[in-house]
Amino acid sequence: MKKITSGFIFILSLFLSTAYSQENYTLSGTILDAKNGETLLGASVYFKNTNIGIMSNEYGFYSLSMPKGKYTVCVSYLGYAKSEKEINLTKNQTFDFEITPNTTELMEIVVRGEEIERANISIPQMSVAKLKSASIKQMPVVLGETDVLKSLQVLPGVTNNGEGSSGFNVRGGAVDQNLVLLDEAIIYNTSHLLGFFSVFNADAIKDVKLYKGGIPAKFGGRVSSVLDIRQKDGNIKNFSLNGGIGAISSRLALEGPMLNKKASFLVAGRGSYAHLFLKLTDNDNSASFYDLNLKTHYEINKKNKLFLSGYFGRDNFNISDAFENSYGNLTGNLRWNHIFNDKLFSNLSFIYSKYDYQLSLNFLDFDWVSDIKNYNLKYDFKYYANDKFKLDFGFSGIAYKFNPGEIKPTTETSAINYDQLEQKRALESAVYINAESKLSSKISFQYGIRYSNFIRFGGQYLDNYENNLPVYYNQTLEIYERGNKTGNTYSKKNDRIADFDNWEPRLALLYKLNESSSLKSAYSRTTQYIHLLSNTASVTPLDVWTPSGKYIKPQLSNQYSIGYFKDFKNNIFSLEVEAYYKTVDNRIDYIDGSDLIGNDHIETEVLNGELRSYGLEFLVRKNEGRFTGWLAYTFSKAQQRTPGGKSGGPGINDGKWYKSAHDRTHDISFTATYKLNKKLSFSSNLIFQSGRPVTYPNGQYQYEGLSIANYDSRNANRLPAYHRVDIALSYKPNRKPNNKIKGEWVFGIYNLYNRQNAAAISFGQNIDTGVNEATRTAIFGIVPSVTYNFKF
Repeated sequence: MKKITSGFIFILSLFLSTAYSQENYTLSGTILDAKNGETLLGASVYFKNTNIGIMSNEYGFYSLSMPKGKYTVCVSYLGYAKSEKEINLTKNQTFDFEITPNTTELMEIVVRGEEIERANISIPQMSVAKLKSASIKQMPVVLGETDVLKSLQVLPGVTNNGEGSSGFNVRGGAVDQNLVLLDEAIIYNTSHLLGFFSVFNADAIKDVKLYKGGIPAKFGGRVSSVLDIRQKDGNIKNFSLNGGIGAISSRLALEGPMLNKKASFLVAGRGSYAHLFLKLTDNDNSASFYDLNLKTHYEINKKNKLFLSGYFGRDNFNISDAFENSYGNLTGNLRWNHIFNDKLFSNLSFIYSKYDYQLSLNFLDFDWVSDIKNYNLKYDFKYYANDKFKLDFGFSGIAYKFNPGEIKPTTETSAINYDQLEQKRALESAVYINAESKLSSKISFQYGIRYSNFIRFGGQYLDNYENNLPVYYNQTLEIYERGNKTGNTYSKKNDRIADFDNWEPRLALLYKLNESSSLKSAYSRTTQYIHLLSNTASVTPLDVWTPSGKYIKPQLSNQYSIGYFKDFKNNIFSLEVEAYYKTVDNRIDYIDGSDLIGNDHIETEVLNGELRSYGLEFLVRKNEGRFTGWLAYTFSKAQQRTPGGKSGGPGINDGKWYKSAHDRTHDISFTATYKLNKKLSFSSNLIFQSGRPVTYPNGQYQYEGLSIANYDSRNANRLPAYHRVDIALSYKPNRKPNNKIKGEWVFGIYNLYNRQNAAAISFGQNIDTGVNEATRTAIFGIVPSVTYNFKF
């Protein structure tokens, strides 16, 4: 803690040294949606006919400084009409801009996102994917359910492990290497129904931003990406109700003002009902989910706002009343936005997150429960020194509690005894500073550093192993085995089992070639102290998180990227090309036959390895007109290597590099929307991916009359290539101008040509013939859907 305090004092000293007085005057305020009062993040604010401008921060705040004089201030935001105001800047001023959504008739439509898109040309930040809620809702998806995560997967560098798999993979990284935030709260499992839907309700979402590389210093804790999702604040001007009725689930969102329009609220819920139809049949199985988004905000005065937001979601499975499964996320966040002055903005957050998993095996008469909880305090500041220098700094602390499993018998006759696996506690602290500096009209920098510290506390018994090896190589059997225990040692609750600290520098550079193109490069070092234990290709709810400690080291990543960005024909078209190279040290790998479920000695199942990935990403977009969309292509490689190390032996795959489970050589996606008229619009997706790496048998032998398969080296083979086409038609019926109810029908077909994409290929012995055979499993064929969306 002394190191963190010293570091923060250093940051404050640096801040004070940069806060020199200026002869300029400052214009500051908030950018708002004129229709509902929502703050707009990422809006462009600039002085006309100058190169002085800025983008509003995560809470809609902006600050610009100029010498005394008269200016025209412009505000632009994708999908909104451009706003201009004459300002006589003779003193520091505060002005909130309210901008209106673009309502131009379709026959005359020229929707320009010029400034917001061109900002990508003018700022050093790279490897960022942004999506608005309106864009997400236009994309065709399975079963007609709008899905944030599946929308991200049509962008370059983002994939998943196939249909019905949880989460997403970024630039060859694993699912647990993504930091997923919903209003700053950590989401540990992003999926409903084992991956068919995400936990994010598009009706409650305002903004989605995915950092694939060049991660800002304020983020830490994961080595692959950061997905930052912001919920709506709630309509502060009028009551509104919107929702949708689909084949699998329905949703409803209510928002409106409170306390004489000084406060607002948002309540949004979803629920599935497929299980109700199953009960009408002879099928004893059921699966369902529901979630609830809540948010309220109160404006104390112009300089102080309070926000309270939360999320609760749950999945339930029941198989013939013999197997019951339930899992879900719970989050809460109390935030205080404070404006110290026209240059200094702050946000203080108190955050709670929990993910739990419950399993009931009624035929064995026991329940199994596990969870991970964290309490997070973070304080972030943003200082706008002048048009050439901006500063971010802050600190955070996350207290973790890991419960890997509690087993409870449910009857007196149960053969299962009560057992509580060792609970673990840890504290992750960080302090950071990040600056953006404009050296000239062509060159800009972002540079920062993050110091992180992780303490693993005691309060449990720690096993000791012969030669201090929890895993060793048996030379006779030529396999890895669990280490020989020599006893255990009890650590007191406040003892430090392990203590790690790391410096994480971040750097981004922009060189502007001209007004329509630029070159960028970035470097980021990140650290991950907690790990998801899973030896399956796709994450399941049963997987358990564990902290770094005596035998499991933190993951350390270094990522380098370079890119070229270009606008064509006055921003009607844009091109983004990025190349990256990423390494990850101390990546957990699993010995053959590893047993992770209900294991109190995880260190006996794993080896420390390394991961590397590299690739080239292309993104071409058409941003205006009736026809809009993008074409994305990624060429990439992701490989893993795990030598034997101190455990001896050859390691995994003889210590050689092998394809990671998330390797995709080729990934192509084409997404398009065509607006025929005010009533009809069409959208489509075309997806092609190289097959996921798997391990196939390469031979067989006979043993006591049985045919035994011999398997190839790890991930030496691939599933067949994955491809599909989705289409959707949106129809808005005629309605009177004064009609308060607005409806929309969405008809979709997922997997138009009924491609039977292989989710897995399993190998087994045919009972009748005794011959080994392969069985191909496909999740979806062609899936039609219809959804009715409404709004009051």
